[in-house]
Amino acid sequence: MNTKFGALPKHTRTRHSTTGTIQYRLTINHDHACRKLTFDACSITSPLYLMPALEQALAAPPKDALPEQTSATWNTDALTSRLGADVASAATAAALIVPVITIIDRSITQKASTGAAISSSIVSAAKAALAKPHVFVASRPFLIISSLYFSTYIAANTIDTLLSTVENKKASTVSAGVSKFAATSSVNMSLSVYKDSQFAKMFGRSGGAAAQIPRVTYALFVCRDSMTIFASFNLPTLIAPKLATLPPAFRSKVGRLLETESGRLNTAQFLTPAAMQLANTPLHLLGLDLFNRQKALGAKARISAVMKNWLTVSFARMGRIIPAFGVGGVVNSNVRSRLMSRIEG
Repeated sequence: MNTKFGALPKHTRTRHSTTGTIQYRLTINHDHACRKLTFDACSITSPLYLMPALEQALAAPPKDALPEQTSATWNTDALTSRLGADVASAATAAALIVPVITIIDRSITQKASTGAAISSSIVSAAKAALAKPHVFVASRPFLIISSLYFSTYIAANTIDTLLSTVENKKASTVSAGVSKFAATSSVNMSLSVYKDSQFAKMFGRSGGAAAQIPRVTYALFVCRDSMTIFASFNLPTLIAPKLATLPPAFRSKVGRLLETESGRLNTAQFLTPAAMQLANTPLHLLGLDLFNRQKALGAKARISAVMKNWLTVSFARMGRIIPAFGVGGVVNSNVRSRLMSRIEG
């Protein structure tokens, strides 16, 4: 026998039993994962002992209803164009500096290995490059230097693009954190150490291409390049704001150079990697000396060789670092900034 029910409020359960069966009325509104399940005025006849299980089943959320998940928002707007801007700015910067750096690096290696004057080596190499530019551009030293600096700039650029994407920042955002230092230093150091080992074999005096580079020389080159990378990609953004706090009397002497944020950043981009060469050139010279003179020598003889060439080679390395991470770094960052601004609209 069924019993008739009137209108019942939601979440009301009523059970009546006459002959071992029950008529059950249940109204449930259940919100779960943006799903609304409504059982309104359901009339169910079931054995009495099954009602608790039935009641629980009706009230439970559906099995396929998963908790709502909030996904992080990434800035993927015009990502292909942004990566293209990274490549274009890196290629532009590398094309401007590679010819000069190739000539200077060759001269520095010859100075450390044979004692040849850096100035005469530069003049000789420059004349050869101008006489046959197609041969110079296709030469192994030029291609090695090209791959080194293009790869370094593209690593720095793509890290900025990656971070601006995952952190949902503007495309023109420039970072200065550990991730950028790790990426750029890994790329630059591996290729730079390879470059120096090949230049030492090509222009050194220790047996040519068949000579083995000592492991300690590799270690010294890695330390040298870590210092240069840190001074080139991380220090400028940290030092540039400090330039605004210099005494007004000093800032007036340099004109408008330090008046703008971009001017201060460009100044830091030039100065910091160049100044670092005074500290890391001894590591470079010691590494070359260990390769050129692979015999047992005392610390005094090694230090004497390093100090003999330290100042001259330091300024020569400044001459290559300023194009590499000064001019190249400024061109890379400025071209990238302009391209990203256009992409952002």
